[in-house]
Amino acid sequence: MIKIILGIDPGIADTGYGVIKVESGKLTCLTYGSIKTRVGTPLIARLEILHRELDKIIKKYRPELVAIEQLFFNKNVRTALIVGQARGVVLLTVSQNKLPLIDCTPSQVKQAVTAYGQANKKQVQKMVKIILGLKELPEPDDAADALAVAVCASNLRLCPKN
Repeated sequence: MIKIILGIDPGIADTGYGVIKVESGKLTCLTYGSIKTRVGTPLIARLEILHRELDKIIKKYRPELVAIEQLFFNKNVRTALIVGQARGVVLLTVSQNKLPLIDCTPSQVKQAVTAYGQANKKQVQKMVKIILGLKELPEPDDAADALAVAVCASNLRLCPKN
């Protein structure tokens, strides 16, 4: 059974995405990247760009499952609110495409990829490269994180459905 999984690391300036294929227990990267919006552009326009670009990715790769990383902020409430709005747009886009969704915490993602829930970004990038057999480290960081989210989702025991 082949399964296509779209992983998403939500953000307002950069929303990372990664699409993997799971076939007979083997994980393969189909694509990854970042949906970028420009600073200074009105928030509503940035959210519209995010929706439109994510919808294109969904239509092109036709994932059977979407996984999104939960937000984690400890200081800047304003940034958290804006990124939360971007996350809301992602959730709406997924819902409009009638796709099942898995919500993963950052520590679940790190645990699934590195076997250590407190791993740093470079450790996550290196393990994603190894797990998916990539020739180089996935960049930008948001795209690497999104691939890690997709890898986490491939193991449903670590990322229970909400």
